[in-house]
Amino acid sequence: MSEQPFPSASVGIFGGTGLTQLLDERTEVVIPTRWGDPSGPVSIGTIDGVTVAFLPRHGPGHRWPPHRVNYRANVDAMRQLGVSTLLGPFAAGSLRADLVPGELVVVDQFVDRTSGRAETFHDEFGDGPVHLSRPDPYDPNVRGALLAAATDIGIEVHDGGTVVVVNGPRFSTRAESRWFRAQGWDLVNMTQHPEVVLAAEAGIAYAGLAIVTDHDAGVEDDPTIPAVTQEEVFATFDRTLDLVRDLLHAAVTRSRPED
Repeated sequence: MSEQPFPSASVGIFGGTGLTQLLDERTEVVIPTRWGDPSGPVSIGTIDGVTVAFLPRHGPGHRWPPHRVNYRANVDAMRQLGVSTLLGPFAAGSLRADLVPGELVVVDQFVDRTSGRAETFHDEFGDGPVHLSRPDPYDPNVRGALLAAATDIGIEVHDGGTVVVVNGPRFSTRAESRWFRAQGWDLVNMTQHPEVVLAAEAGIAYAGLAIVTDHDAGVEDDPTIPAVTQEEVFATFDRTLDLVRDLLHAAVTRSRPED
C-alpha cells in the first residue's frame, strides 16, 4: 500500500469492483479521513492518459450494505486526492414499464427517502450557517460529458430521470413501488443520497449513471414482469458491465487535456 503523500487524480469513480478493470497500471492507497475509514482502499491508475481514482462504494467483496456505507469518508478520500470530477454508476430498479433492464440513464434529479444517514459534512456551524442550494443536484457539465460520450461510441442512454433513494437493504413493497410510480419518479436506488450531496459540499462535480437492473416490485398491469430479486440485480449488472466500462472510458477520455 502507498503512504502519504497521496498521488493526485483528476477523475473519481464510485462503483462495483468489476469496474477496476478500467484502470491501467493501478496502485492501491489507503486514505484516512476525519470521518473514519472509506469503504476500502482507493485504486489509482490511468485511462487514456487521465489519472483516475476508483473506489468500490460497498467495499471489497460488497462488504457494506447501503445504509452502512461511509459516504462522507468515501467522498472526502476523493477530495484529498484532488478529484474534480466524480462519476457515480449505480444499480437501479425501474418504475416504468418502458424502462427495461439493461438500459442506462443519466439521471438529473433525486428524491431522498432514506433515514439515519450522515448526509452532510456540516455537523456544526462553527463559522456560520451553511445551507447548500442544489435545485439541480447533478452537475450539468459532467452529465453532458456522459451523454456526449454515449454518442461518441454509439450507446443509447436516457437523458434525465428522477431516482428515489431508499434506505435498503430490502427491496420495495408493492404499495411503496406503486406510490413511487404515482409520484412520477422513474427509478429506485439505495446509494445516490447522500453521495451526490456530499460531493457538492466537497466542491466536486458529480453525475450519476443508472444501470437499470430490474422492475422493482413488478409492473401491475403486466403480470409477466416479476418482482426484483437480488440474483436478478447482480446478474443484470454483470451483463451490462462491459457497456458501462465502455461509456465510463469514453467519458473520462473526453476530459483528457488537448495535446
